[in-house]
Parts: sequence; structure tokens; C-alpha cells
Amino acid sequence: MAKDKFQIDMCHGPLLGKVILFALPLMFTNMLQLLFHAADLIVIGQFSTHEAMAAIGCTGSMNSLFINVFIGISVGSNVLAARFFGAKDPENIQKTVHTAMAFAFFGGLVLTAVALLSAKPLLIWMGTPENILPMSCTYIWICFSVIPFIMIYNFGCSILRAVGDTRRPFIFLVSAGVINVILNLILVIFFKMDVEGVAIATAASHIIAAGLILHALCKNEGEIRLNLKKLKINPGIIKEMLWIGIPAGIQGSCFSLSNMLIQSSINSFGDLAMAGMTAALGLEGIAYVGANAFHYTAISFVAQNLGGQHYKRILRSSYLCYLGGAVTTAIIGWAFYLSGDFFLSLYNPDPRVIEWGILRMKIMFTTYFICGFMDAATGCLRGLGESVVSTIICLSGACGFRIFWVLCIFPKYKTMECLLYSYPISWGLVALVATIVLAIVYRKILRTQCKRFVSWSKLGPGVPRGFRYMGNLK
Repeated sequence: MAKDKFQIDMCHGPLLGKVILFALPLMFTNMLQLLFHAADLIVIGQFSTHEAMAAIGCTGSMNSLFINVFIGISVGSNVLAARFFGAKDPENIQKTVHTAMAFAFFGGLVLTAVALLSAKPLLIWMGTPENILPMSCTYIWICFSVIPFIMIYNFGCSILRAVGDTRRPFIFLVSAGVINVILNLILVIFFKMDVEGVAIATAASHIIAAGLILHALCKNEGEIRLNLKKLKINPGIIKEMLWIGIPAGIQGSCFSLSNMLIQSSINSFGDLAMAGMTAALGLEGIAYVGANAFHYTAISFVAQNLGGQHYKRILRSSYLCYLGGAVTTAIIGWAFYLSGDFFLSLYNPDPRVIEWGILRMKIMFTTYFICGFMDAATGCLRGLGESVVSTIICLSGACGFRIFWVLCIFPKYKTMECLLYSYPISWGLVALVATIVLAIVYRKILRTQCKRFVSWSKLGPGVPRGFRYMGNLK
């Protein structure tokens, strides 16, 4: 099978260095993506009003609601391509690439129409204050108009991640993000376009990023080369892709629904609280990059090694992703919390806004390492193809629990602290249950592959005592 300099062989050689080499560009990519979004808010916060900042902030959960369904399905293309790559099956890799990109484009067109029609009713349902509703609608309509390009970028990234390439998406994002920031400054400061300028700059960056991803896939000389004339949805591939991806998408959207419910409760505290929560949420997204990066690292490493039947490497990859997600998230979260006043002032210098932001950081940032464990566990389950199980755990342990909290607990203790405590508690519940289920799934897979009993002394380091039935370990 052909290989280029950007690919990583996850099935052979030392794991630690490859996990880090894969995860770091993902972290930097996610961080830059959020920093560029933070630049939107900083420009608005410094050169416009806190109402404009709140108008952008309250659209975040709704934006995720629509996008996460299809981004979740892109996880299915990641898992399939990685599994076929580990199994050295170029024919099915090609089918996966062309099915994924065709689905991204046509599905994106359908999603655009649905999103544009339902945006304003959802903003009203969330209790968006009337003084910022027109600005919120303008911002979200412009952003939703480029959904097909967002889909192309995300599905393209999933294909590249499947073969270990996380560096080029990082390079592409830098290029698109720099243009985003420059357009922000020009449109908002010089042309006084307010939220319209920020939205146009964001849309332009999505179009550029999608174009760069398409160019990379079309010029690739290996198994993931894209030929636009061969775009076609393969029935068998799309069935498997949807089986893995739809649960992930439903999970992401349900998270967004629960967050929209929480956002509607935040809105009840007024626009200063909304602005403060928006500022802290921008920093929170940066702290989350560690958990998110190791979530996708787990998906690719587990899927490739499952395809290649390297069972011990599945376990060791999982351990490294658990550790990496928790440690990086804890370090970034505490660093932001200890310097909260400074970072929040970059978004908005109003002391009242900063006070609300510090309140959120105190609860969220000090417990964010739990989210690292949660994301690693669900990533491993998805890499093994257990996306439905992962979704059920997340929907009940996180989304369902948060909805219960907002409807039953929050009304009795109507404070912002009470509202925010729902997050770390839900992370802990999901992390615990997902880890238990993950151990059960691993054991089932290993027993299925077993041909003989192997004693603990023969297993070597890195394998827990619970996994004794493991014949033919590679």
C-alpha cells in the first residue's frame, strides 16, 4: 500500500511517540480553531457592544445542534477508513473516501435548508432577548449558508486522520484562520459591519479550509486519493458508516439540545451573565482540546489496530489516550483558571462580565480532567465499532442527567453555581460507565479471537489481569 510522509503506521513500532505525534497536531488544530473563534468575540467585545457579543454567544449551542449530526457521521468514515487501512484493503478505502465525500456535499445541502428555516424559531424558543435577536439571526443565517463546506472539511479531515495525517488539517486551518482574523479586523473595525462582518469572515474561512482539504485529497498519491468524477455512494459502505456515525451525531446533537436548555436558563440571568458565560465558554473550548484530541486519537488507533488484529496495541493505545486526555485538559484548565481575570478581560473589559466568567471557570476548569477520561473512553468504544453503546451511555449519563438537573434540581436552587454543577457530575457518570463497558467489550473481542488459554505470566506488561483469554496476540 502506498504511503506518504504525512501518514502514521499505528500498527507497528513504539506507541507513545506515535500517539503524541498524532494527537499534538489535533490539539493545535482544535486550539487554533477556537482561538480564531475567540478572535471573533474579542474583536466584537473590544470594538462593539456586549449585546453584540451576547448575540454571537447564544448561537453556539444551536450551531452545534445542526453541525454535530453530520460531524458525527464523519466519525463513521474515520473508523471505516482506519480499519481498512489497518487491514491493508485499498479497494474498500477508495469506496469509503468517495462515499464519505459525496455524502458530505449532498447531505450538507439538505442540512443548510433545514438549518436556515428553523434558526429563528429555535432562537426564540431558547429565550433569546428581543434586543439581540435580530443580530443573532443575522449571524447564524450567514454561518449556516456555508454548511456544505463545513461538511466537506470535516469529512476530509476524518479521512486524513484515518491514515494518521493530522498535520495537514492543522496547516490548512492556520491558512484559513489567518484570513478569518484579517477579515474580522477589516469588516468590523473599518467597515463597522458588527456581527455581519464577523459572520462573513467566518464563512469565508470555512470555504477556504474546504478547498484546501479537497486539493489535498485530489492530489494524494495513495489509497485515499479522491477523484471527483468517481463520487458515488456505495450502499454497503454508507450502511456501515451510518451505523457508526449516526449514533455519534445523535449524541452530539443531544448534547447541544441539553446545552441549549442550559443556555436558556443562563439567558434568564440577563445579558451581562450571557456575555460572561460566552467569554468563559470560549476559554473552556480551548481547555477541551486535550480531551477532544485524544478522543479522535483513540478512535483512529483502536480502529487501525482492530483491523490489523493487534489486540495488545488496542489496550496500550487506550491507556495512553486516557492519560493524555486527562493530563492535558487538567493543565490547560487550571492555567486558564489561575489567570482568569486577564484572559476574560481580553474578551470584554467590563468587570461585571468578568465576574460572571470567573464563576463559570471556578466550577468547570477545576474539574475538566474528568472530561478527558470520558472522551477517551467513548473514543475507544467508537474505534471498536460500538458507537451505539457509546451513544446510549452518553445520552443517559450526560444529556438525560443534565435535562433532569435543569428541570428538577435547578428550580429548587436557582443559582448559576447550581446550574453549572450539572457538567462535572455528568462527565463523571459517563466516564465511569463507559470504562466498565469498554472493559467488557475488550474481553468479549479477545475471547472471540482466543484459541488457547494464556497465563498472566506470558502476557507481558501493559495488559490488565482481567484479560487472560487472548490467544494469538500481536
